Amino acid sequence: MKAVSVANLKKELQHLSSEELAELCLRLSKFKKENKELLTYLLFESHDETGYIESVQKEIDEQFELINTNSFFYIKKSVRKILRTIKKYARYSLKKETEVELLLYFCQKMNAFKPSIKNNVTLTNIFERQIILIKKLVSTLHEDLQYDYNLMLDELNN
Repeated sequence: MKAVSVANLKKELQHLSSEELAELCLRLSKFKKENKELLTYLLFESHDETGYIESVQKEIDEQFELINTNSFFYIKKSVRKILRTIKKYARYSLKKETEVELLLYFCQKMNAFKPSIKNNVTLTNIFERQIILIKKLVSTLHEDLQYDYNLMLDELNN
C-alpha cells in the first residue's frame, strides 16, 4: 500500500466529524510510541512550554547519570542516544526556542561531564556540531532572544 500525500490527507480529514477524528487519533496512537508521545505533547504539554522543557531536561539528567563511563565507546553511544531523544522532543514542539534550550542544556551537561569530553575527538566533534547548530538556530530568532542565547553560548565556549 502506498501512502497518499499530506495535502490529500488534510482534504479527507476535513470531511470527518469530531468523533471520527478522535477515533482515528486513538487508533493512530496504538501503532507507534512516537505517535503516542506526540499526542501526549499536543494534548497535555503544548500549553506549558517551560514545563515541557523542564521535564525533558530531567530526562536528559537521568540519561546522563546512566552513562557507562568505563570506556569512551559506551559514552559515545549514550551521548548519541541522548541527542536522538532531544531531537525527537524538539520535533514535537516545532519551536526553535525549545530546540535551542534543549541543545544548550545538552552542551552544558557535556561540558560538565566526567571524564572530560576533550579527551576524545568524536565527543568533541559532537559537542562542536551542536554549538554550530545552536548558532544557526539562534540567528533565526528575535534579537532579544539572540542576545540572551549568545551570552549562554559564550559561557559554554569559555
